Amino acid sequence: MAITRDLFIAGRDVPAASGRTTDDINPFTGEVYATVAAAGHDDVVRAVDAAHAAFEEWASTTPFARRAIFLKAADLLEGRSDQVADLMAQEAGGTRPWAYFNVALAANILREAAAAVTAPRGEVLNAQEPGALGLAVREPLGVVAAFAPWNAPVILGVRAVAAPLAAGNTVVVKASEDAPIACGLLVADVLREAGLPDGMLNVITNAREDAAEVAQTLIADERVRAVNFTGSTGVGRIIGELAARHLKPAVLELGGKNAVLVLDDADVDYAVDAVTFSVFMNAGQICMSGDRILVHESLAEEFIQKFTAKAASLQAGDPGHPHTVVGPLVSAQAARRVAGLVADAVAKGAKVLVGGGEAEGAVHPATVLTGVPKEADLYHAEAFGPVCVVETFTDDDTAVALANDTAHGLTCGIITENATHGLAVARRIHTGIVHINDQSVADEPQAPFGGAKASGYGRFGGRWGIEAFSNTRWVTIATQQAHFPF
Repeated sequence: MAITRDLFIAGRDVPAASGRTTDDINPFTGEVYATVAAAGHDDVVRAVDAAHAAFEEWASTTPFARRAIFLKAADLLEGRSDQVADLMAQEAGGTRPWAYFNVALAANILREAAAAVTAPRGEVLNAQEPGALGLAVREPLGVVAAFAPWNAPVILGVRAVAAPLAAGNTVVVKASEDAPIACGLLVADVLREAGLPDGMLNVITNAREDAAEVAQTLIADERVRAVNFTGSTGVGRIIGELAARHLKPAVLELGGKNAVLVLDDADVDYAVDAVTFSVFMNAGQICMSGDRILVHESLAEEFIQKFTAKAASLQAGDPGHPHTVVGPLVSAQAARRVAGLVADAVAKGAKVLVGGGEAEGAVHPATVLTGVPKEADLYHAEAFGPVCVVETFTDDDTAVALANDTAHGLTCGIITENATHGLAVARRIHTGIVHINDQSVADEPQAPFGGAKASGYGRFGGRWGIEAFSNTRWVTIATQQAHFPF
């Protein structure tokens, strides 16, 4: 029997004002996993009402009280690991290792938020006037609109709210239509149990056809003072334009067309393992996934032989099976899209080394191609599936040119046994993140996370997340009376 969930507004579970609901589909079985409330304009206003009314209380809550809530929430979330694994398998097709990783990292994001609450914040300034003290202090903005995606739902659902709440803001989350529980309602459940007061966090779920209206209503509300969005570049452009139109700062973490470079001094066996993880973890549905594998020609034959053999051995299918590595994509439509990218590339001259073919429902096999021409859609488009392209290069200049030949700039991996060599190459690649002697997929809660170019702007993580969701205010204190000219 399907689960039923309402909206979460002002600390209560409430149905949509219209009474409408929408189905949350299991991507592997195609069956209805849950039925959730389908919010409309009035529900968004109610959620912002609650967040706005709660802001002054939360902003004035002592840092130690706020910190205690985050620390308790982290422990509670870790205690739900098996529940989350079941939820992510049913709602988003996630394998158990991926779900456990989501829980562990999300719990640490909450702990990092707890640390940030009591971390030193602000500066003492040298004042121009005699006897004056100048201060630069950080203050919360107000209500933050957060858009949480489905692909790493617990990590990104927690990330969407942790820094804004830690900075003293209240939050309204618009949860993804593809994982509304894992990326939204679950996060609210945990924080509510941890003692987060009513109204500080509110969660809106909606039908897919209402997404644009819900987003526009939320961002346009004058009481919303900042926006954060994680998702595709296409939708991110719309969110960024809406925020700019209403003069609201935004943090946008968008798509990637990430490269992993295997330099001539790499350990091939290590490179194969690293690249396999980068490409196929969560069926390639990670913004940091390695779409393009660039291998020095001196290692290409050995690397391709070992990598394709390993890719061919990866079990695809049921996310609940303990040996499944490549689970289903988020929907059958998503799998057909990936198969279409592969078919288009082949029709234009690419060669399939492993995989390919039609999707089976939402499942697409691990696929490796080579020789993808620039006129193929896959050359430019983010695959967001278990697909990569392997190409070779002759020298560092060529590798850098290939890595930079994309509108995106999120992350990059450089496999090398020579850190000096790796750093020299890394400095020339235009991404927000780069990992030397590692692959492209990594996230740590204390690190600045975000991209460049079409991969977005702004940073989550550590003090950078706090700065993104707070404002710097200049405060002066005159310790003696000033003299005025008239």
